[in-house]
Amino acid sequence: MLSTDRMEPQSTRLPANMPSSLLRLDREQWLETAQHLRASGASLLTLWGSDDRDRDLGFRIAAAYLLPDTVVVVEHLIAETSAPFYPSIAGLFPAASRMQRAVHDLLGISSGEPDTRNWLRHGGWPETFFPLRRDADGSKQFPVVSEPYPFVAVEGDGVHEISVGPVHAGTIEPGNFRFSVVGEKVLRLEERLGYTHKGVAKLFENLSQQAGHRLAARVSGDSAVAFSWAYCAALEAITDTPCPPRALALRALVLEHERLANHIGDLGALGNDAGFAFGLTHFSRLKEDLLRANSVAFGARYLLDYVIPGGVAVDLAAPALGLLIELYDTLESSVNNLRAIYDNHAGLQDRFREAGRLEQNTAETLGALGLVARASGIACDLRVDHPWSPYNSLAVKMITQAGGDVAARVQVRFDEVLESLRLCRALLAELPAQPIHTPVPTAAPHLLGIGLIEAWRGPVMIALETGRDGGIRRCHAHDPSWQNWPLIDYAILGNIVPDFPLINKSFNLSYSGQDG
Repeated sequence: MLSTDRMEPQSTRLPANMPSSLLRLDREQWLETAQHLRASGASLLTLWGSDDRDRDLGFRIAAAYLLPDTVVVVEHLIAETSAPFYPSIAGLFPAASRMQRAVHDLLGISSGEPDTRNWLRHGGWPETFFPLRRDADGSKQFPVVSEPYPFVAVEGDGVHEISVGPVHAGTIEPGNFRFSVVGEKVLRLEERLGYTHKGVAKLFENLSQQAGHRLAARVSGDSAVAFSWAYCAALEAITDTPCPPRALALRALVLEHERLANHIGDLGALGNDAGFAFGLTHFSRLKEDLLRANSVAFGARYLLDYVIPGGVAVDLAAPALGLLIELYDTLESSVNNLRAIYDNHAGLQDRFREAGRLEQNTAETLGALGLVARASGIACDLRVDHPWSPYNSLAVKMITQAGGDVAARVQVRFDEVLESLRLCRALLAELPAQPIHTPVPTAAPHLLGIGLIEAWRGPVMIALETGRDGGIRRCHAHDPSWQNWPLIDYAILGNIVPDFPLINKSFNLSYSGQDG
């Protein structure tokens, strides 16, 4: 638990069973600490801002870094209230650039970031209005003003541009992709996202601590279990509430079901994008079997409200045990058979191999996280590196591939499906006795809790600051897509434009989670 009322560094307990610290630094120390952490091999987890003028503390900028043995939360209090400023860390952690632009759009805090283009605003509110400031009138309605976005132009003989989106064919969320190409080869790709910004941070401020998990689950619907667990873990850390062992095991079980559903769905979609509809048909059937089993075992196909503060909402009924074990056997056999078909299909492998290659050094430099990083040879998985209960007793296998291309990302998915099935069987075999829930008390105001969970894409994080009367003062939710979207700009280079849908699907990043 971290208290923002105290100035000295202090330790906390995180759900990942690792130590953490809160450092409150001045402007020079903010940048010096970032330099030191970069040199120490730290990864930037997230960056966010807050308005503390009502507490006579000015503005606050915070960043969370992941080290091999700890999480470090660094805060810088900004006394200037007319033109708040802090030093940019994007030169050290490139992924911070878009986060800093988003902080400016929401709070008007400048980082000196050279790229001053708005990221989330999209003409939806005036440049002088900052929706996360304490004095912002949330009832105001602004007309949406269409504003040109100055994409970076590429010039030269034979260079032309192709704009894709933001409206796409089919049921896909909006994003604008600007390709600079010669012939069919891509010279540059620049993304513009933020179209699905829904004001999640402001919505949290209207909720109680006990209700926040429901909104967290909806930050990115395909990672509902991960985000709701991260929220509950943060609240449980703040209130020093131990979650019952059975509830922890059931949380892990549904987290692995979420991983299975997304990986299985992606494997079918990737086959389809490469012209192999057979794969989509069969993997869609397997995903449907899993979702139906979710409904029987946990009460819903998609588990948006299963993880609750202090435990889980519904126990696993005894008759469901046999159903799940039978499901795991069917999935394992079918996935292995389909993997053999994928691996031996020459046309499919011709599309997968060498497409969208993300070299390991590029992935490391730009701060890749999760599945994308593991497919480029970077061994990073919180379930392995920082295992929290019950993962600390499951000996999760680290899955990596060195290729960095679509084929590697496909293989990581296959391997992780099989590992998740092993974990699910192990969890059922050693399922602790009841209870499934313990009451979580209301926390005092101005306490900070961190929840960090390895979702199927990578680590999702919740930074929860409590408010008065059981409310939420500030809750920042972070999806790893913030780090991984810019990587597609590099993976597409030298590829042909028609391969973009396949490469994009192999990353399968969240628009909703990134936009917040």
